[in-house]
Amino acid sequence: MNRLIRCINCGEVFLKTPFDQWPEYEFSPDCSPEFSRSIERDDFEDFLKKHCGHRLEDLNIIEDSFVSQKAYIEPIKISYCKATNGREKFVVKKSRERIDEPLKYQLIPGDYSLKCIAIEIQSKEIAKQLEKEFEATPFPQTKIAAFLRLYRNTAETSDLRNLERVPEDSFNPLEIYYKMDEVSLFYLLRNCHNIFKGQEYLDIEEFIFRHKDDGVLLLKATYEIQIIEKGESKRKPASIPIPLEGEKVMEKK
Repeated sequence: MNRLIRCINCGEVFLKTPFDQWPEYEFSPDCSPEFSRSIERDDFEDFLKKHCGHRLEDLNIIEDSFVSQKAYIEPIKISYCKATNGREKFVVKKSRERIDEPLKYQLIPGDYSLKCIAIEIQSKEIAKQLEKEFEATPFPQTKIAAFLRLYRNTAETSDLRNLERVPEDSFNPLEIYYKMDEVSLFYLLRNCHNIFKGQEYLDIEEFIFRHKDDGVLLLKATYEIQIIEKGESKRKPASIPIPLEGEKVMEKK
């Protein structure tokens, strides 16, 4: 069972896991397994010796608070989670600079928030999908470009608080996909009449309804992590947190 332990005296934290006593293996220069040497380890015991006589306490990691600057499977990255001792809230920063280094943990009194810094459309993917689906009767490139400009403008003027997150996989945990809201959808369809006529309009309308919920027409929002340390004289601007799947984006405060 994993335990997050804080030294109250010096602020150092240690994550106790079942792997703390796993040995290290030192290999010969030719990497022959038969010439490997096992080195016994007990990381938790080393932590206790280093902080002998200090006051220690367990911290509870707050569920679903983990966030990373890079893909979760990326070994070299900075990630954060929230923890509490029941009285104070902390941000736990986890990082390492090289793959052969152990993970480093830093305790930051305070909290973090996630601020949306950009919302954009999937321009290349939309253009490719239009060309693929309408290969027999393609739209003129000028009309595809006009449609992308219109949709980009629609996205930029959308109210992020009204968008619903969808469970779309992303390699970047700070990139979140959202559906168009009804107001944006109406605006897009109404202005498509200025670009497409007759059958072309019927085709683009069908395309929009086909891909608005789970396809290339999803809007991509990019977030950044903002650390708010306890005791800061100037609090950083409030931001919109990433919601749980199925929830709408919370209103700015």
